[in-house]
Amino acid sequence: MKPNPVPPGPGQESVWDYPRPPRLEAVDQEVEVYFAGRSIAYTDAPLRVLETSHPPVYYVPPDSVDEGVLEPNGTTSHCEYKGEARYFDLVVGAKRSKDAAWSYDAPSAGYEAMAGYIAFYPGRVESALLDGEAVQAQPGNFYGGWITTAVVGPFKGLTGTLDW
Repeated sequence: MKPNPVPPGPGQESVWDYPRPPRLEAVDQEVEVYFAGRSIAYTDAPLRVLETSHPPVYYVPPDSVDEGVLEPNGTTSHCEYKGEARYFDLVVGAKRSKDAAWSYDAPSAGYEAMAGYIAFYPGRVESALLDGEAVQAQPGNFYGGWITTAVVGPFKGLTGTLDW
């Protein structure tokens, strides 16, 4: 299936204008993540990764995440651009979300600024907000992009999009 990019409207970005390899950038946006009825992460100084066909992924500084809510679980994955990621379960009281977050401890060259920063899957938390707007999860089960009204696709992640 060939993608048919949606033309961006005023104030929107198209994921088809994002680069490959991905670009890491600091942004002036508010990120807040909720789980088990409470805010567990907040920052107004996130980093975001932009990659062709993917909605942005937001990374928060480790000190912006409530202490003790992330449990390393031994799961890892490898990104050809950013290096090896390690995963965390999100645990608040009796509630647990497996592989809800990930981080790169020693990212590849060009991505050093994101070392230790934490990204959350919007579909594995109660809610994620970007500048107060509720975030939609990127399609599929692997990618962790944040879809808002500021970005248009189509987005990689569904069956048939692997070769995008």
